[in-house]
Amino acid sequence: MNDEAAKLLKKRTLTNLYNEPPTWLANAHADLDAAVAAAYGWAAGISEEEAIARLFVLNQERTAAQAAALLPTKGP
Repeated sequence: MNDEAAKLLKKRTLTNLYNEPPTWLANAHADLDAAVAAAYGWAAGISEEEAIARLFVLNQERTAAQAAALLPTKGP
């Protein structure tokens, strides 16, 4: 590897990749967001904040259901 290639390689960090995302990465991220939204039956343009809020509610509901399933049932 030559010196120029080594310098370029040093700049290829995850931080730099996300701070200045190339078009292919931004497109992949948008595709993933749309796929997740579709999987949950949400609108494709849902905001990150709304998605997080909805996921939190789903998590709380599932946690409550799991806790209820673990409680002993009362017999006759």
